Amino acid sequence: MMSEWQETELGILPANWLIQKVDELVNHKILAKPLDGNHGEIHPKGNDFKNFGIPFVMASDVVNGKVDLIHCKFISEEQAKTLNKGFSVTGDVLLTHKATLGRTAIVGKLQTPYIMLTPQVTYYRVVNEQKLNNRYLKYYFDSPSFQDTLANHGDSGSTRAYVGITAQRDLPICIPPINEQKAIANTLSSLDDKIDLLHRQNKTLEAMAETLFRQWFIEEASEDWEETPLSQIANFLNGLACQKHPPKNAIDKLPVLKIKELNSGISESSDWATSEIKPEYIIENGDVIFAWSASLMVKVWNGEKCILNQHLFKVTSTEYPKWFYLMWCKHHLDEFISISSSHATTMGHIKRSDLDAAMVLVPSDDELTIMSEKMTPILNKQIGIAKQIKTLEKLRDNLLPKLMSGEVRVRF
Repeated sequence: MMSEWQETELGILPANWLIQKVDELVNHKILAKPLDGNHGEIHPKGNDFKNFGIPFVMASDVVNGKVDLIHCKFISEEQAKTLNKGFSVTGDVLLTHKATLGRTAIVGKLQTPYIMLTPQVTYYRVVNEQKLNNRYLKYYFDSPSFQDTLANHGDSGSTRAYVGITAQRDLPICIPPINEQKAIANTLSSLDDKIDLLHRQNKTLEAMAETLFRQWFIEEASEDWEETPLSQIANFLNGLACQKHPPKNAIDKLPVLKIKELNSGISESSDWATSEIKPEYIIENGDVIFAWSASLMVKVWNGEKCILNQHLFKVTSTEYPKWFYLMWCKHHLDEFISISSSHATTMGHIKRSDLDAAMVLVPSDDELTIMSEKMTPILNKQIGIAKQIKTLEKLRDNLLPKLMSGEVRVRF
């Protein structure tokens, strides 16, 4: 019945859900006043950073819903105490609001009394948990509706996307009853917990593979094994200039795999090209991809069928198993990155001559078969887990806007 629904600035929502501005939530003492980091002269400078101390969190440290407290910068606790704001604690919801808009995370358990935020990141601290659940708030920030609203509040006159603290206080927040908030958060976090578990399993499998590879080819390598260039154990197919192959119609097309997609997957912003190309340029789930320009990396593709763009190699072999050429590519990656960074160009890269110079040890056929009995199941399991992760991520991403609009309701 329509009486169970209401028309709001955020669209049609259940009648018992509230829409409140951040400012109202602050005035009603549901949220503490949102704060970002210190601007101006007291903002820590490059020579202030330490190897350890109080984590100094930038927008780039908020990744995939988590705060990276390992690779971030640090400042001394003495310096932190001289700052005026940006002291974030366990349970705070973080929102990036400058340059990189809309990344979110919840601050987990800390080894320090607090973390410090830069002016790129705002914390939202729930002070009345009977009215607002912090996990729900984080997922609400992730919703397409809020992300669009955040982008529309950005400073259009700035060269970098920016939504300052004052503008953020005007942002609308959808507030279901607290029990429904918790049920929504539990539903989404159960999926995220499963995704995290699968990521950890794949990390363990990756470590197992690396340990075996190091044992066989570094620590216990036989002097009898043949040494051959990396370029000889696999075919390195460079991608197409896909802009020259636009879709001919709305059906016979595929998304284009570029370095951005290799990092974060196919998205609505991905380019498309015609599928009427040579089949070797089609990428399938499980293919080995080597980014040889700009951000060098080697990955097993875990996404949908797509087309290989230039600056990426599709690595294949009819003679050697996938694990063998994958692990040797990874083994030489640091060396390739060093070569790339030494080039005095705007975009670092490696050349085919660098593949020729990178040497590989090739065991006998019998030894390689015995090794494959251990390595192939590990790699196949990694590929299978990656597929599971993609399926769960798609389910979560499809479910999120439906839960946040009331289109799908959860029992509570």
